[in-house]
Amino acid sequence: MSTLNRVFNIFLFIFIGKLHLIGCRAIFSLDLGGQQELDRVSKLPGQNFNISFAHSAGYVTVNEEFGRALFYWLFEAEEEPSSKPLVLWLNGGPGCSAIGYGLAEEIGPFHVEKDGKTLYLNPNSWNKVANILFVDTPVGVGFSYSNTSNDLLNNGDKSTAADNLEFFVQWFKLFPQYKGRDFYITGESYAGHYIPQLSQAIVRHNLNNEEEVINLKGFMVGNALIDDFYDQLGRFQFLWSVGMISDQTFKQLNIFCDFGSFLHTSEQCNKVLDISLEEMGDIDIYSIFTPPCTANFNRFNQLLKRKKKVGLIKRAYDPCTLQHSVIYFNLPEVQNALHVHSKNSPSKWETCSDEVNKNWKDSAMSVLNIYRELIHLGLRIWIFSGDSDAVVPVTSTRYSIDALELPTISPWRAWYDYGQVGGWIQEYQGLTFVVVRGAGHEVPLHKPKQALTLIKSFLSGTSMPKLETLSDS
Repeated sequence: MSTLNRVFNIFLFIFIGKLHLIGCRAIFSLDLGGQQELDRVSKLPGQNFNISFAHSAGYVTVNEEFGRALFYWLFEAEEEPSSKPLVLWLNGGPGCSAIGYGLAEEIGPFHVEKDGKTLYLNPNSWNKVANILFVDTPVGVGFSYSNTSNDLLNNGDKSTAADNLEFFVQWFKLFPQYKGRDFYITGESYAGHYIPQLSQAIVRHNLNNEEEVINLKGFMVGNALIDDFYDQLGRFQFLWSVGMISDQTFKQLNIFCDFGSFLHTSEQCNKVLDISLEEMGDIDIYSIFTPPCTANFNRFNQLLKRKKKVGLIKRAYDPCTLQHSVIYFNLPEVQNALHVHSKNSPSKWETCSDEVNKNWKDSAMSVLNIYRELIHLGLRIWIFSGDSDAVVPVTSTRYSIDALELPTISPWRAWYDYGQVGGWIQEYQGLTFVVVRGAGHEVPLHKPKQALTLIKSFLSGTSMPKLETLSDS
């Protein structure tokens, strides 16, 4: 064979190889596009209204060997979704569902009626300003599952962060139109661990993967567990200051609980906590000024219904929303519409998994070190707090923020919502703290309109509104 023929054959081999590679990539792209279509959710059971946005639900495998898969539900923004950022919402527990809490009773576009069978539109949904993604994490929570049963007994902070990172590496392959989009992480409660830990994992991932960069711009977390010592210290101080516990119990809580784990409390601490619960009585400790979900509330709700008929109020606060969600998400027709893998996921959908919670392994005593690392990278970091939460109260959060010793950029002031004080704000170098007046542990549940104002300000990078700003508009 002549030298010219050899060169030609080599060129032909390389050319055919490149065509094959391009073809494989095209087929792979088509497969992903096909999966997007398969995950698209059409009309849901109990949806008696039309919507202007698309939404998708399904699974992303985060570990092939053990069969771990996380369930997601994506809602496109109501208007111009291609120009809007992507916002993730996570709930904590650990072991609680972002579908049951964040979506179905807080920031999602659909909420569940009292019959547990029909839906209504949330006028303050966060998909008015962003594309919203809800993920049930870790495995064993909501519809997320593992084919290795021991996985549910071995969840912890580190494994959850690793699985959450892998979720997004794979999810952006499934939804490549969001790759490079401004990405923000939000959530509440024990997600005060998940969110900075995931943010840290993404930052480190980006340093080593130039082709798979996740365009994280910042995170915002509400009533967040941050530091066990400060969380306990602030919680007991709050309970005592509002008159919910006795002087003696307050002293004992500080002696036996302050220096222990918030999640894995000692036997002595548990005994004093039981005493404090007895002293508090039948109250919703997540929202101390609203009624708990009891039989008495049902009679109270009838009065609200009568007022609603004569136009005195709009939709009343319902403390029993989680009960409605349990009915709805256990309906087979609902699970079919959401593409739930019923053979793999838990046999009964629950808002929170006791199995995951009780068997939680590693729980960081503090994530303040992660804040210190990420603040210097220029991420937009906001912490918000409902001021009527007695679980992770505003006092706990203030102690944790003070421990960061950040310079103040803008001092403490009131912010306004339609001419009324919506809460208070202080802006530090690298961090913004917002208090939402009259809100409990789940701020968007108790103050949905104010929570929408909050996410608008956060995404735009502007301060919470002043009184004169509203007057001039």
